[in-house]
Amino acid sequence: MECARDEKTFKGFSERLTLGINRVLENLPGVLDVRFVDREPAEKRYLLSWEQKNSCVLPEDLRDFYLTTDGFTLTWSSKLENEPVPVGCMVINSVAKLRLLAQSNIYALPSAPTLADLDFEDESEGSEGYEEPHFDSRCRIFELDPCGGNGRVCLVYKDCIDGAVAQQSEIWFLDRSLYWHFLTSSFTAYYRLMITHLGLPEWQYIFTPYGPSPQAKQWASLYQPLTFCGDPHLDSAGEPFLNKLDPAKAFRSKAKPPASKKKQPGQAPSGEVSAKGQGATGKQTANRR
Repeated sequence: MECARDEKTFKGFSERLTLGINRVLENLPGVLDVRFVDREPAEKRYLLSWEQKNSCVLPEDLRDFYLTTDGFTLTWSSKLENEPVPVGCMVINSVAKLRLLAQSNIYALPSAPTLADLDFEDESEGSEGYEEPHFDSRCRIFELDPCGGNGRVCLVYKDCIDGAVAQQSEIWFLDRSLYWHFLTSSFTAYYRLMITHLGLPEWQYIFTPYGPSPQAKQWASLYQPLTFCGDPHLDSAGEPFLNKLDPAKAFRSKAKPPASKKKQPGQAPSGEVSAKGQGATGKQTANRR
């Protein structure tokens, strides 16, 4: 009886935490193996330790999230030729993995260039007029979601000063070319975006000028995100920029051109006959002379 009560309590908790998306996914055709990883809440002392170590104040909504669950992982697969294929993945790193971007393993090689070496000196504005983050000491950047290697979703603190505690933060997406794209100004807004996009592959690239890859667009067309905003990479009619093929026209046999009427040898135009006659007369006159 106690096990049944615990299972019921966990199911209700997971539905509230995932905003019911696991139940939505299970009802989609072809979706299977929906897995939500249950985690214990983070302790307050861990959050205080993180803030003291990094000289940053966690946003209130992110702090409440960690006090509910220490990270978030939800994955689901699709049935393709009777085999499950991993498709969706939603991840929020735990407090222990909420590390500075420069401390990632891929930049820990000896004599490797740092991200600060790739930074720019001039001030520039990113998407929607927001000032882009910097890789140097002007910003403190923490990785929220590794995005399966297709980029990084980061918690960014700007205008940081040595010895001062950073207060304000934003959520940005760093693509594989190390270009920044603004997502949201709060963690709650980003969390809702992640849920409504079903964790589809490369969904963060919707907020870039070039958009997701063709394969990611195919998954998105099969499992439409639960969003009410249009895709900026679609035309005004709501259709993607694809070549439209009309089989009736493309594969129709070419019509043979009408055969030209051959001229009969004895039926030359009158102009040609007169010209030829004049030429022959001229030749005869010259011979006689």
